[in-house]
Amino acid sequence: MTTLFSPLQLGATTVPNRIFMAPLTRCRADAEHVPTALMAEYYAQRASAGLIIAEATMAMAGNSAFWMEPGIHSPAQVAGWKLTTDAVHAAGGRIFLQIWHGGRACHPLLNGGIQPVAPSAIAITGDQVQTPEGKKPYVLPRELRDDELPAIVAGFKKAAENAQAAGFDGVEVHGANGYLLDEFLRDGANKRLGPYGGSVENRARLLFEVIAAVSEVWGSDRVGLRISPLNSYNSMLDSDPIALASWLAGRLNDFKLAYLHLMRSDFFQQQRGDVVTPVRTNYKGVLIGNMGFTPDEAQSAVAAGKLDAVAFGTSFLANPDLPARIKIGAALNKPKPASFYSPGAEGYTDYPTLKA
Repeated sequence: MTTLFSPLQLGATTVPNRIFMAPLTRCRADAEHVPTALMAEYYAQRASAGLIIAEATMAMAGNSAFWMEPGIHSPAQVAGWKLTTDAVHAAGGRIFLQIWHGGRACHPLLNGGIQPVAPSAIAITGDQVQTPEGKKPYVLPRELRDDELPAIVAGFKKAAENAQAAGFDGVEVHGANGYLLDEFLRDGANKRLGPYGGSVENRARLLFEVIAAVSEVWGSDRVGLRISPLNSYNSMLDSDPIALASWLAGRLNDFKLAYLHLMRSDFFQQQRGDVVTPVRTNYKGVLIGNMGFTPDEAQSAVAAGKLDAVAFGTSFLANPDLPARIKIGAALNKPKPASFYSPGAEGYTDYPTLKA
């Protein structure tokens, strides 16, 4: 029987187990968005994951949405990330970098006064963003012109090149959670006309252009994609998320990706439904599930062939040796939400292992 501890082929990468670490924004980079030695320690502690998917990382300058998140657009950032990839590889792990554009979730106070951009001039509501001046409401984004989009694609391609120089094993394109590529994809945020708006084919155009450009750098067998068809985080909705997920799953077969990483539900339960079944039916490649899986549920889903692997988020955050704990049924450390985004080692690299 296929178990969470069966090896898996992810395109060009072989992984020893199916317990993956989901990308988790932790805000431990420095003020110039350079990854730190503390981040290298954190990721190396979790190298027993079948695959680490590193946190959302700015593909290009001027698009910060979290204040102290890392980037991959400067030589210093490439060098900073090299500390992490070297440490993870020395510990026997494999690590992909999630490359990302924050879109309308960015804020002028984080980006030298620059207004954020989006497919349409629609602001995030009902939440605030952390800035150097405290929590602030999101601002109205500027609608991108069609002639600006090639530069976005080029920015992702350069980020892919930089990720290669930093020693990653591959990259994951961030197409989820209400950031730029997801904003184009879902009709609640994309109200534009022309070649990048309207039909689902047009709304997916920018995403597909980014995947193609990144694949030119890595080969598609070292490129993954994360999507969240149901998640309403960052004021996201779609008129028919199940149909969107089903269509997208079928079209993604053309790219022969390393994997598709599917967030299965909605943080806020505004949209409900089963996206796993139609995506599994239509997508022929490796499918990773994410959001709220217990180890037992993950094992059942993999054994039944519903998923090929499961990415764990906060449980990996709090348990650096999560695969070992799952294997013997050990108790899990509880995460400390107060330190999810705070600076320093507390609640970051100080969670105990079983041996400790």
